[in-house]
Amino acid sequence: MTRTIAREIAVHLIYEQGFGERTAAQTLELALNEENFRQLAGEEPLYKEFPDEAQRAYIQELVTGVYDHCPELDDYISHYSIGWSFSRIPRVAVAVMRAAMYEVLYMPDVPNASAIDAAVEIAKKYESPEVVSFINGILGSFVRDEFPAKESEPAGNGEQAQP
Repeated sequence: MTRTIAREIAVHLIYEQGFGERTAAQTLELALNEENFRQLAGEEPLYKEFPDEAQRAYIQELVTGVYDHCPELDDYISHYSIGWSFSRIPRVAVAVMRAAMYEVLYMPDVPNASAIDAAVEIAKKYESPEVVSFINGILGSFVRDEFPAKESEPAGNGEQAQP
């Protein structure tokens, strides 16, 4: 399983969180087990492989982090959704943006561009092109406005190439 698949599974769980009263820990306990993956594998190829320990840790961090920071993430989404009320934004789009914004804010090992690119790719599977563009625009504005110094940094690890 790749990080891309683990991220998409996390987005599924973040989306699911929006409909119930379960905590992140309860959602993860119900979802991140081999029996659940076996049941879902027939309906959704995403679940054909059970995540290894590192992938489970990543999924858990993302789902728990979004749950813990949901009001903050939703404030960012609302702030950058100019002309849209939060309630009009499709729930899948909200889940995708929450995950990407959490990665940008709290997971320094995930480059901002990777978080946005991954969010857009996930959104393409579930949303119309217009909503995908909306997501891309919001996430791009969020990163440009909230992290202006990072935008001007060179790609890579920040070290200058040696002659």
